[in-house]
Amino acid sequence: MTQNLLSLPAPAKINLFLHITGRRPDGYHQLQTLFQLLDYGDQLDFRRRDDATITLSPTHPAIADKDNLVYRAAKALQQQAVRKNPGQHYGAAIQLTKRLPLGGGLGGGSSDAATTLIGLNRLWQLDFSREQLATIGLKLGADVPVFIHGRTAWAEGIGEILKPVDMIDCWYLVLAPAVEVSTATIFSHQQLTRDARAITIRAFLEQGGRNACQPIAEKLYPEVKTARQWLEQYANVRMTGTGACIFASFEDEAQARRVLVDVPQRWQAFVARGVNHSPAYSSGSS
Repeated sequence: MTQNLLSLPAPAKINLFLHITGRRPDGYHQLQTLFQLLDYGDQLDFRRRDDATITLSPTHPAIADKDNLVYRAAKALQQQAVRKNPGQHYGAAIQLTKRLPLGGGLGGGSSDAATTLIGLNRLWQLDFSREQLATIGLKLGADVPVFIHGRTAWAEGIGEILKPVDMIDCWYLVLAPAVEVSTATIFSHQQLTRDARAITIRAFLEQGGRNACQPIAEKLYPEVKTARQWLEQYANVRMTGTGACIFASFEDEAQARRVLVDVPQRWQAFVARGVNHSPAYSSGSS
């Protein structure tokens, strides 16, 4: 029986470290990072349509549908679907429940795009492989492939060269200052350190790493620094991605939730478990 309805999560990620090792001629930065997937994120609901129309709700007041990564992902997959099966109609009504803050460094937009590709691949019964979906996703953003492959992973290149890594069980408190950080602004800043020495996975696991973007983000967005200083009274703290969210790790959920209770009301915060496999892939999914 053809499946007409599907609901899938779009999990957040945090960068356990972020080193920038160079800059390519096209302006993209070469980096090393470790993407840790979380069991918390956005939610997408898909309903198959009988025509070729794609709709997205609710609409974002500041982002036109044609610029929304969910819509762009759906249209990109629709084009590939029509090439594969000419004459067929591929349409969908998509509803996005947004929990992750914009400009927070949690990969929300990229994860939403990835879950859209994963979900519509199943809903439209296209049977594209994860590698094929990741190729489509990379054109939408450098972080999309990690969510397509669905594994906590060591990343190099511009973030698209991935090696799965199994991390130990850990709980995180993620704190979101009330600012939206511009990735373009961070990566184009003259004071950004772009010459970090490449390290190995083993070296990171033994010695740790830092986030090269954090000093710039804290300089341009002082609320990020304020939040980091507040959370540091409880644990070691690091910013994720290009910001603005910061995080601290805890051995168990109870410890993290005790700190969560103390978070000032002006900041959004949540507790999540680090997972090695994406919750977007249920048992038996492709």
